[in-house]
Amino acid sequence: MLSSVRMARFVARGSLRLDAVVPDEMNAEALRVLARGMAPVPYGTPVSQAYAQGSFAQRLLELPQVAGALYSLVGGEPAIDHHAVHIREPHGGEAQPLHADAIIDVRQDAFDVQLMYYPQDVTLEMGGTLSVPGSHLRRTNETDTGRYQNLRGQDRLVCPAGTVVFLHHGLWHGGRRNDSDTVRYMFKIRFAPRERQRLLWDTADLHDPRVRTELDAQFPWYEQAAGRLERYNRVLLWRELTGDAAFDLVDPWVTRVTNRPAAGRPAAGRPAAGRPAAGRPAVENPAPATAPAPARSEEDAA
Repeated sequence: MLSSVRMARFVARGSLRLDAVVPDEMNAEALRVLARGMAPVPYGTPVSQAYAQGSFAQRLLELPQVAGALYSLVGGEPAIDHHAVHIREPHGGEAQPLHADAIIDVRQDAFDVQLMYYPQDVTLEMGGTLSVPGSHLRRTNETDTGRYQNLRGQDRLVCPAGTVVFLHHGLWHGGRRNDSDTVRYMFKIRFAPRERQRLLWDTADLHDPRVRTELDAQFPWYEQAAGRLERYNRVLLWRELTGDAAFDLVDPWVTRVTNRPAAGRPAAGRPAAGRPAAGRPAVENPAPATAPAPARSEEDAA
């Protein structure tokens, strides 16, 4: 299970990386399995029904760190959206344009996650997945971000064999060109939640000050003004994930714009008729409200 601090880091970054959590013997098996390809799974299949008992995919998802992270993010029985085997041939192909794996998705109370598994060491030359931390809550439509070639703070994946990365479905990413002499494999599964994503992780540290620190993270590609909107959207998501409608960062941006006093509710401490409000001087015989007299011109004065 993830801790609250790690969950907050996912909410801020849009990704969670688990290095070398798959054992070597499974990684060796994966290279053979992925080279043969994997039959598709129908959309919406519950994960417990998606893969045969004892299959490689099932055993991958049952590894303790993988299962704990998956449960923390989307619950105990998510549905399979799709899966795919991505193969990058040596010195072949082109880099993918930067993209999000979704049309414009305005959900603020739910998200899908993508598991990306790398069964071999990935070097910089092998063209591991590039991603842009903190981009997942910026509303874009699939490859609309493809015009951007490089963003400050982007992450080009370099990892040991057996690494599993979970991505928020909206994170901007793209596979890179493989400039090495080695075939590169990656197995991806997208999961959709089938239960409310609320407090599914280990909440023992829910009020740890580091939670706010993680949620307030700033990334190098953010503009000064729009970067605030990213943190604002994180607060909205964290409120949904925790059920804490009062949560905010040190700067109360969400609290400020969600302040809607109920209609017809009298203000606390409203003064009684005929009595001045606190701090206001009394006015004797106030003049009745009348329309202002028209301004006089110099000719009138003459």
